[in-house]
Amino acid sequence: MTISPPLLAEFTHEMAGSRKTIERIPEDKLDWRPHPRSATMGRLAVHLVELTGFAQRVLASESFDMRPGGAALPPLQLGSSAEILEAFDRKVAAAKAAISSADDAAWSAPWTLLANGHVVFQLPRIAVVRNSVLNHTIHHRAQLTVYLRLNGVAVPALYGPSADE
Repeated sequence: MTISPPLLAEFTHEMAGSRKTIERIPEDKLDWRPHPRSATMGRLAVHLVELTGFAQRVLASESFDMRPGGAALPPLQLGSSAEILEAFDRKVAAAKAAISSADDAAWSAPWTLLANGHVVFQLPRIAVVRNSVLNHTIHHRAQLTVYLRLNGVAVPALYGPSADE
């Protein structure tokens, strides 16, 4: 079996859960945060969009510098729940296309994350997509479900029934 089909199935499953979570964010709670050092609910949702788009970037390049010239790249700015969902759907579609078309040699090839030209890590692309896209997305989606719960919003079922469904 090649790598792409089972990874695409896992990606599709996880992104469906992420979409269900994002679409429950109340428009009037995009600026809500549980603590001053925490991300807002909207920023957390936009970060899920950014992570989803990272899959296509990893498969289309050999490296990425997240701090070119020493300055952090500006975060993606989306102003409404509708914009967040539209961007998420667009990034999911691009990632699915990239995952579907990648051969095993591409998955095994090294990919490097840089910060101001310095290597943060270098891993095979499969490891980067599993860790920096899938696992990282699951982590932040879980944070978002806590934000929902704290705001009285029903938490969606993700891996079986939730306490709210």
